[in-house]
Amino acid sequence: MKVSLFITCLADVFYPNVGKDVVEVLERLRCTVDFPASQTCCGQPAFNSGYHKETKEVAKKMIRAFEHSEYVVAPSGSCAAMLHEYPHLFKDDSGVWLKRAEELAAKTYEFTQFLVDVLGVEGVGAACEAKATFHSSCHMTRLLGVKDAPMKLLKQVEGLDYTELPGRETCCGFGGTFSVKMKPISEQMVDEKIAHIEETGSNVLIGADCGCLMNISGRLERLGKPVQVKHIAEILNQQKV
Repeated sequence: MKVSLFITCLADVFYPNVGKDVVEVLERLRCTVDFPASQTCCGQPAFNSGYHKETKEVAKKMIRAFEHSEYVVAPSGSCAAMLHEYPHLFKDDSGVWLKRAEELAAKTYEFTQFLVDVLGVEGVGAACEAKATFHSSCHMTRLLGVKDAPMKLLKQVEGLDYTELPGRETCCGFGGTFSVKMKPISEQMVDEKIAHIEETGSNVLIGADCGCLMNISGRLERLGKPVQVKHIAEILNQQKV
């Protein structure tokens, strides 16, 4: 199966190892992975700020970049969801862009969604000795509808002591530009999330969206909390020694 990696801005700049882990897991599952070099930001910051005309130009570039891909996989539910927004962005287009946007959306998946729903895999041979909990990102659950895939994969990780996170689907306060524009509210939201993490007694927080992980890990660091933050791809790529 041929897969194109949509790396996303945050993974590219701040979490390159997440991209590496995604590729290695997919390759172990006998996927051939390529990386279209012309890809760029999906346009979500501009789109969420109301700059839809400008977002269309970014979307066209992304559509061209992945036009010949069989599947497109991203380590982010939020960015994958943005590619699913492209048909809405071009809904009034009288040319070919709506069709091309629909084709891209139809073959774009978040990483865990692709593993479970397309490859039909729940166990990837991962092993991780840790007491962990999982935060569900908003766009992944509410826009993509991906709720169970991460749980199915984590249940198969040998040695992982998993505890359900209270308010698992509650927003962590990131919300892209929200955390910048509404800093006091965002800070209270992430503090509530951290309080719930501490309730579980976990030493590792797992997530599937780098934006949420960056927000939560930054606050944990500022508060001096000894909790590691990991993308689910990092957990799934850990193998038995």
